[in-house]
Amino acid sequence: MKVRSLKQDKVNIITLGCSKNLVDSEVLSGQLLANDIDVVHENKKLDHNIVVVNTCGFIDKAKEESINTILDQLELKRRGKLDKVYVTGCLSERYREDLANEISEVDAWFGTLELPMILKQFNADYKTELLGERLLSTPKHYAYMKISEGCNRTCSFCAIPLMRGKHVSKSIEDLVREAESLVQKGVKEVMLIAQELTYYGLDIYKKRELPKLLHALADVKGLEWIRLHYAYPSKFPMEILDAMKSRENICNYLDMPLQHASNNMLKAMKRNITREEMNDLIYQIRDVIPDICLRTTLIAGFPGETEADVEELKQFLQLHRFDRVGTFTYSHEENTSAHKLKDTLTQEEKEGRAQEIMEVQQEISLEKNQEKVGKTFKVLVDKKEAGRYLGRTEFDSVEVDNEVVIQSTKKLIIGDFVNVKITKAYDYDIEGEVV
Repeated sequence: MKVRSLKQDKVNIITLGCSKNLVDSEVLSGQLLANDIDVVHENKKLDHNIVVVNTCGFIDKAKEESINTILDQLELKRRGKLDKVYVTGCLSERYREDLANEISEVDAWFGTLELPMILKQFNADYKTELLGERLLSTPKHYAYMKISEGCNRTCSFCAIPLMRGKHVSKSIEDLVREAESLVQKGVKEVMLIAQELTYYGLDIYKKRELPKLLHALADVKGLEWIRLHYAYPSKFPMEILDAMKSRENICNYLDMPLQHASNNMLKAMKRNITREEMNDLIYQIRDVIPDICLRTTLIAGFPGETEADVEELKQFLQLHRFDRVGTFTYSHEENTSAHKLKDTLTQEEKEGRAQEIMEVQQEISLEKNQEKVGKTFKVLVDKKEAGRYLGRTEFDSVEVDNEVVIQSTKKLIIGDFVNVKITKAYDYDIEGEVV
């Protein structure tokens, strides 16, 4: 089939996986747009002729979804609906040669840090002056902001360093400029993301500088909420909490993936922390900021995990009563140190353990939500769905946390803040009236 001329090209970017991938897609979109190339995200109209699939390779389910998406796009190409299919992202970085041999119809494969190479496919130039500029795929009132790339940690289960490389921080000056640019576009909330937030600055400033970055971002006029995702618990810099406490626009919210609570599992996972040290850290955090929302993520079914380990984890949840918990089942990843261990549990057994853990958290979540009834919270209106408004408090991040069902007799503006008095509580959502 004859490829259409460059002027007619319309590129659709499909993003799989985490918010870090989403930012990469947004940056690619901004670069294409600056080169006068029409670009869209997740286009449903099918009026594009080129697709870029930004893949995830984190765990087995993510890999399967990525491969199925690639195959779906290639089917469209075979039917003459597409001219080109390009693949980038983590799965492509990690398995490029194998995939290229098995799925030869893909026009080109790119790694996670090969944005200029992708642009060359479009005869486009990488524009360095577009620092932080991107085409947002989120609603305009919030955005993710990646403060660093890669990771220097050596957790035994994690393949991210294989796909994203070593930790590389962006400078404070560049991040402030990016935040200012986002605010000019209407963004009121930024969610700071990295593979590991607390490591920020060690490479370029020779010390942990996340607190300094937070203060600099808090000074950006118009930035009303700053939210922290993916903090590593070992050697956690407590100065982060001082910044959170002293600056009103830093949300009292901390996403800290702990992965487990059994010392046997923490050691096998190479987490560089014990259960006792995690206990102390959580008590210290809540002592400094009593109303902080603590979110964590846990792994079920790691090699060697016993029923006793699972019980210990459930007791840990009941002791600390986290506000938000996510679980995922262990995935046996090649070239990680855990791959040498015997993966003895079936997927069904892993999912059963994950379900046990979440049943404990479901009860805790309901009780915590019931405590909010009668209280009034500042709520960011995110969307209108099925005739009702949905929003979030400062204690809730996008997609992964609670939503607030907002009852209002007046029309609300998406992206505005309103005060909502909570009237009802559910397992993972709350409902209230505008006051």
